Amino acid sequence: MVLKIDEKNLKQGVLGLVLALVEIIRDALRHQAIRRMEGGSLTEEEVERLGCALMELDEAIQQIINEQGLGEAVQSARNSLNRLADDLLQGMVAPHQYREVKG
Repeated sequence: MVLKIDEKNLKQGVLGLVLALVEIIRDALRHQAIRRMEGGSLTEEEVERLGCALMELDEAIQQIINEQGLGEAVQSARNSLNRLADDLLQGMVAPHQYREVKG
């Protein structure tokens, strides 16, 4: 699996990749925050601060995407990263099947 970056517009491709990675990190942070909230390890004040911080991060990411016209670049990078992650997981879960398909 190859990660595709638009060679005609390298700047947009790289910025799209960076923002896609930031979105993935944000998603992981959100998932961890939910686990901690459900586990009862956060106070109401901490839940409120965390929620506000994640909303501000969402807004900042979306603002950058809109201002720089990176919607397609970010989506393309996310799709490529998702396929890459799927391939890696499939190779770990069912290595024999993975080699047959990729071989």
